[in-house]
Amino acid sequence: MERRIKERFSDKILDQVTKAYGIRDDHIRLLDGFESFIYEFDRQGQSFILRIGHSLRRSENLIRGEVDWINYLYQGGTSVAKAILTVNGELVVPIADGHGGHFLATAFEKAPGKPPNKDQWGEALYERYGRLLGRMHALAKTYIPTDLAWKRPEWDDPEMLDIEGWLPDSESLVTDKYLNLKSHLDSLPRSRDSYGLIHQDAHGGNLFVDDEGKITLFDFDDCTYSWFINDIAIVLFYIVMGAEDQAAFTKEFMTHFLRGYQAENHLEEKWLKEIPSFLKLREIDLYAVIHRSIDVDNIDDPWVANFMRNRKERIENEIPFIDFDFASLAK
Repeated sequence: MERRIKERFSDKILDQVTKAYGIRDDHIRLLDGFESFIYEFDRQGQSFILRIGHSLRRSENLIRGEVDWINYLYQGGTSVAKAILTVNGELVVPIADGHGGHFLATAFEKAPGKPPNKDQWGEALYERYGRLLGRMHALAKTYIPTDLAWKRPEWDDPEMLDIEGWLPDSESLVTDKYLNLKSHLDSLPRSRDSYGLIHQDAHGGNLFVDDEGKITLFDFDDCTYSWFINDIAIVLFYIVMGAEDQAAFTKEFMTHFLRGYQAENHLEEKWLKEIPSFLKLREIDLYAVIHRSIDVDNIDDPWVANFMRNRKERIENEIPFIDFDFASLAK
């Protein structure tokens, strides 16, 4: 989290938020949060998640667009953690920070279940995972923001993706690789059946699975307009990490994931060949975000350290993130 946001936060801000949601002081606890302050609270025997962000990172309209989209998906039968109202019937609570900006609070039902463990992952869950994204993308085709001022950004809006701004001058070759990739992506068609509002971060850390195997997706903070295949590639990007044989795992996972996906939404098979491009986009994006957020010469997070190992060379030499023939997935 940016230091200037942390420095503006206070118990007084939190007190105003808890009053807005009718939260008792002894019914709330702080959780870990990377970009926002995240809390869990109980109200009338039910658990909820409270998120307090700042207008320096996301405008009030963008957050209203996020919760509008989430609740549209929920009403359409997608298993997502819906946004809830304050005691006064509001979805977003803006609170002046005393420095010309605002803290912006939103709250959501807590997803049932817990993070999936190794024993839960398998063919059945892969297929349910695909169904969830397929349902979301099918609904994206008919979604219109309740207020057009709330429309979420396009995938390459600097507010969502700023590779050139995040990377230092020493990473000029990586920046060039990104610009070449962006040129290719900009040439792709954007039809109603291939392009719309996506989650853009639907990895295993942003979903819970209950005892019956039902998946509930949350954290739509990065939702943006992009290609549906991008959402699919991002799912694969994270779940394939750590696999001993990435090609074999990709075939197994994608076979079942796509079966579930196509049951809910039809996506032309020609898009499969674009998965490597979107994997590379996420690879460069994550590489740049890490440069923006931490001292890359002193990484103390094992996951980040593992990701960054030889990453510069892999990007500069255009080594595919996964060595796999994605066209072979077409039936």
